[in-house]
Amino acid sequence: MRVALTGATGFLGLRLLHELLRRHPSVTVLARGEPDRVRERITRGLDRFAPGLTGLADRVQVVSARITEPGLALPKSDYQELADSLDAIWHCAGNTTLDGDLATLREVNVEGTRYVLDLAGAGRRTPMVFHVSTAFVAGARRTGVVYEDELTDAYGFEGTYERSKFEAEQLVHAWARATGRPVVIFRPSVLTTGLPPHPDLPEHPLLNITRNLSGIARSQLGPGRTPDVLLPRTNRFRILGRPDGQLNLMPVEFAAAVMARLADLPPPDGVETYHVVHGQETPVVVFGRLLEQLSGVRIAVVLELPDPSPYESVLSLVRGVFCYLRHHRRYDDSRVRARLGPAGVPEHISLEYLLSGLPPRTEAAPVDLAPHR
Repeated sequence: MRVALTGATGFLGLRLLHELLRRHPSVTVLARGEPDRVRERITRGLDRFAPGLTGLADRVQVVSARITEPGLALPKSDYQELADSLDAIWHCAGNTTLDGDLATLREVNVEGTRYVLDLAGAGRRTPMVFHVSTAFVAGARRTGVVYEDELTDAYGFEGTYERSKFEAEQLVHAWARATGRPVVIFRPSVLTTGLPPHPDLPEHPLLNITRNLSGIARSQLGPGRTPDVLLPRTNRFRILGRPDGQLNLMPVEFAAAVMARLADLPPPDGVETYHVVHGQETPVVVFGRLLEQLSGVRIAVVLELPDPSPYESVLSLVRGVFCYLRHHRRYDDSRVRARLGPAGVPEHISLEYLLSGLPPRTEAAPVDLAPHR
């Protein structure tokens, strides 16, 4: 059985590759770059959390391909040979810039999906397609329950990333209807890890928060000043959100394992969608404490922002992950539980766990978070 995977060098993709190698003699990785360098990068990453995989170099075949180009930018004969040989395609590659340029996001997330589906339909076989989406295709609906079969733009979107992934799912549904082929869609929530960062590992998605905070601080502060000088009279830096809000944070290792287990099941009729999420939401206040540790500034999550300081004014315009602090919704994962039972993830995501997967600060940050209206 020949299995292909896109996005194998990414945060989730590398863990998926590990799960696939546990199940298959070899995996074909479709990636940009020179094959030997890609294989070396993958090998170093797997060695950080999965040492002892025997004969890895012989079990990972790298095909230099570009999913943003027709035919994956492969010679026609190579493309056809690849298409004729595949039994399963996992599409995990994507641009995850939450508030990036929409045209750029569509190039990877929508057109890239189109060209992967073209590959799935170009050969003599009918490979099973596994498409990695995101729970945030639910868009700007901030309360209530999101169900696995829902796919609507009626609520709008918090950002351009969500819209591009929504459009990609629409494309997958249209392809499945037109071809009569089964597809499994996975929708993970915010992925995290407790594995300490390392240069050989893909970057933790939450590191973007650090960049946002530090970048704004550099632009707003002069030499020798600290962020505290920009705090309002409350002596806490205020971030817009719901003090009673909640986020769904899922350990990436568990997410990859759940996806692989679901892929072991018989193929569905048509499109089947799974929310790959944690069974217990993480309170926004825990996320606020994480921001305190990352920034070194006392933080309050507030519903309104009267008389903002300069620092607060700038950050209030940053979307990205900060817009999710206003959410109080839940993702229904009844289908996953019906197929697999409880996922076996930790009971809750703690501050200590979140910090263990991020670079430590050199100085201790104050922890005095008190939600205010």
